[in-house]
Amino acid sequence: MGFLTGKRALIVGVATNRSIAWGIAEAMHREGAELAFTYANEKFKERVEPLALSIGAKLILPLDVTSDAQIDAVFKSITREWGHIDILVHAVAYAPREALAGGFTEATSREAFATAHDVSSYSLTALARGVAPLMQGRAGAIITLSYLGAVRSLPSYNVMGLAKASLEANVRFLAYDLGPQGIRVNGISAGPIKTLAAAGVGGLRKMLAHVAAVAPLRRNVTTEDVGNTAAFLCSELAAGITGEIVYVDGGYSTVGMSFADQSEA
Repeated sequence: MGFLTGKRALIVGVATNRSIAWGIAEAMHREGAELAFTYANEKFKERVEPLALSIGAKLILPLDVTSDAQIDAVFKSITREWGHIDILVHAVAYAPREALAGGFTEATSREAFATAHDVSSYSLTALARGVAPLMQGRAGAIITLSYLGAVRSLPSYNVMGLAKASLEANVRFLAYDLGPQGIRVNGISAGPIKTLAAAGVGGLRKMLAHVAAVAPLRRNVTTEDVGNTAAFLCSELAAGITGEIVYVDGGYSTVGMSFADQSEA
């Protein structure tokens, strides 16, 4: 019996079978959780639905996280079908492609700034507001995904770094606000992974090669690595952890300076 047996989880953000959100879904399914999924639009429905059905999910709902009406509709559907929920996985981030290439100053328009923060950070607050009533009386857990760009400047990550910094602050404020209700809120700062979302960031291949060369584990992390950590953080095994950003990056964030060839040291 898995350590999430009896838990019900809503997964927001699966795009393909290479999504970090799908790695989280697979880990939670393996540990016994019953899952529900959302998809952003009809194009993503064609990708998400077969994946969800492959692990026996019965709730597959449309959700544009910028629409409060759609957020309300999702939680009304979950209330009808389940009555409660234990876990919310927020794996949503977006900025216009043109804002994720070149220099930060030139690439960051007012519109791109607002869009990145609305989709990537505010959506966590909106979803937490909707899910909290369904977690009452339960050991609820909310998890989101961040990246090193929240605390370090990185080439081409640009406005997304600002949005992730906002997201990490969001985790802390939600954890404090919802903690008295027994709801924990944490984030995972994953190393770079080749996903559909990450493909929009300029220089991704160089990032992957660099991290693999200098991270203490000398490799890039996988969706399975992140999924296992998320499953743990949303389980009773992590009952004392909230308001934290947990790094799953092979140790890259701990390195001040490293040489790919140690003989150069």
